[in-house]
Amino acid sequence: MTQVAYEVDGWGTGELVVSDGRVVWHELPWPRPQLDSAGFQDPSRTPTHPGSTTVVARNGSQVARAFVTEVVNLLRAYFAGTSVSLAEVPVELAYHTAFFGRCAAALREVGRGETVTYGELAALAGAPGAARAAGSFCARNHLPLFVPCHRVVAASGLGGYGSYGLGYKRRLLALEGHAGAL
Repeated sequence: MTQVAYEVDGWGTGELVVSDGRVVWHELPWPRPQLDSAGFQDPSRTPTHPGSTTVVARNGSQVARAFVTEVVNLLRAYFAGTSVSLAEVPVELAYHTAFFGRCAAALREVGRGETVTYGELAALAGAPGAARAAGSFCARNHLPLFVPCHRVVAASGLGGYGSYGLGYKRRLLALEGHAGAL
């Protein structure tokens, strides 16, 4: 397992955890302290993902480092406003319920600049009428941008975006060129 923090101008520091060539955890960039000279945060000091029983290695294999570098470059391009696809990045989609797994797979198909309602996401995941369950999925999503819950809106408006807040959700949607949900 490799954990790395990355800096994005104007957004802050994000965190990425990868294992076996897949992203398993992602924290969106947010202003955070203690970056080293390369612009990376020491993950051993301030891990923000749930505790892992596995030791997190800062220096993985050359293949792992290349994958992490590629993903971080994609994320930086995304936050710079470049239209990059994160749907092709391998991610860990193991969820506690089959419905959550179907939500994740369906949401990865929602393109940049598009939105769906919680009810539409539930229907795409094979459970029409399960809008609240789709909302629960979004609240527990540990792969923002790769499983883009910011593209899920309430039927009556923007909806929520957890601890990041509605301002962050609006900023992501604006970055993707979606003015309708703002």
